[in-house]
Amino acid sequence: MDIPIWLTILAALAGGGIGILIGRQTMAGVRAKHEKDAEEKAAAILKNAELQAETIKKDRILEAKEKYLKLKTEFEETTNQKRNLLLQNETKLKQREQQLAQQADQQRTREGELNQQRNELGQQKNTLAQQIEALNKRREDVDRRQQEADRMLADQVAQLEKIAGLSAEQAREQLVENLKAEAESRASSYIKNIIEEAKLTATKEAKKVVIETIQRTATEHAIENCVSVFNIESDDVKGKVIGREGRNIRALEAATGVEIIVDDTPEAIIISGFDPVRREIARLSLHRLVQDGRIHPARIEEIVAKTRKNIEDEIVEIGERTVIDLGIHGLHPELIKMVGRMRFRSSYGQNLLQHSREVAKLCATMAAELGLNAKLAKRAGLLHDIGKVWPEEAELPHAILGMELAKKYKENPEVINAIGAHHDEIEMTSMISPIVQVCDAVSGSRPGARREMMESYIKRLKELEELAGNFPGVTKCYAIQAGRELRIMVDADHVSDERAGILSYEISQKIEKEMQYPGQIKVTVIREMRAVAYAK
Repeated sequence: MDIPIWLTILAALAGGGIGILIGRQTMAGVRAKHEKDAEEKAAAILKNAELQAETIKKDRILEAKEKYLKLKTEFEETTNQKRNLLLQNETKLKQREQQLAQQADQQRTREGELNQQRNELGQQKNTLAQQIEALNKRREDVDRRQQEADRMLADQVAQLEKIAGLSAEQAREQLVENLKAEAESRASSYIKNIIEEAKLTATKEAKKVVIETIQRTATEHAIENCVSVFNIESDDVKGKVIGREGRNIRALEAATGVEIIVDDTPEAIIISGFDPVRREIARLSLHRLVQDGRIHPARIEEIVAKTRKNIEDEIVEIGERTVIDLGIHGLHPELIKMVGRMRFRSSYGQNLLQHSREVAKLCATMAAELGLNAKLAKRAGLLHDIGKVWPEEAELPHAILGMELAKKYKENPEVINAIGAHHDEIEMTSMISPIVQVCDAVSGSRPGARREMMESYIKRLKELEELAGNFPGVTKCYAIQAGRELRIMVDADHVSDERAGILSYEISQKIEKEMQYPGQIKVTVIREMRAVAYAK
């Protein structure tokens, strides 16, 4: 049976409506579910956001606290540094105030010393004025006596002309001779009195200063020769040192520049050479070769080269130690090296470094006694013979060469003048210069300090005796006390007492002009009158 179309359409419409209702309900359920899920997700997101916000908040708080602590620490450190700096500045200010106070005290002390020296100079001036006044009185006395002598001589000449009938020319000649003899006698007496007064007034303090300086300086006595002895344990070593056909000893001599003497001397090898540095290099090289046992030309050259380097280092070390011991600062390194070389140099048998150290100490002591710059005097005393160790050959005297070296290395002008003038090659322009000269003579002329060759020593004494023997009236001359005293015997018939005094002065002046000698020479003229008679 066929269903009507309208019924079909109606059924379709009813089904579509039901489907639409069902779809709407389904869509409403899905939408509600989605809304619920969205709400749950939103709540979860909000919760997470709140948690993250809380975490971020805590982190920011912690960061802020850390930054605050860091800034606080930095502020405290800066504050402490500024506080320490303020304390240091305050301490420096206090120290500066103390230094200024000390300097003020020293200045007052110096002013007191200057006032004392000014008073002493005033006293010396008064003393000199009194001495000048006394000399003027003596001069007046001498003039008065001279006038009396002239009057007496004129009377004598008149009487001689009257009695003997002498001519005017003859009388004049006799008068000249008489005046000459009397003038010499009076001049000798006057000079002698002046010299004695000068010795009493001028040399008393000088002797005191020199004696105190010598007494306060402790010295070491060192004499070096041109030969060194190398001791060995047995004579078997000599064969190794000589080598086959003498090649080892020739290599050693060629490398060191000294002479090696291997003779019959038991357990000893002689090292001969004028240069102490070369001898020391040879001695140390031999010592190392003998200890090592390997002795051949190549090994010898190697050991000598190492030893020479060690000696150069030792020279610098000796120089540095010397200037430190003496308290001398600011010395040029080349001058320090030359001071070290003094240890291996001798002068008339006296070690040059010991001599220079001794002169430096003497100069410092004497300068301090005289109120001069002791440090500058000590520096000049140490460097006064520096020209003797200049390694290059030079035609200049060692004093001038030392002065040029001091100029080259910017030394003090007073030190430069003292070095150049200590043997009178140049004029002295400083008070330190005569001190260095005197101390050099004191150190070199003391007993046992230096050694001269016997021939030159005997020659000097003979020349001394011959010089005095050439004067008229001298019968015998004897040089005694190692040439420090000259005793002269004169003929009493030809030399008077007054002439004996004049003779001693003339001989001493001629010795000063024509001879070179250390220290001083005492000239003693002895006039002895003997009367002999025989009882029969």
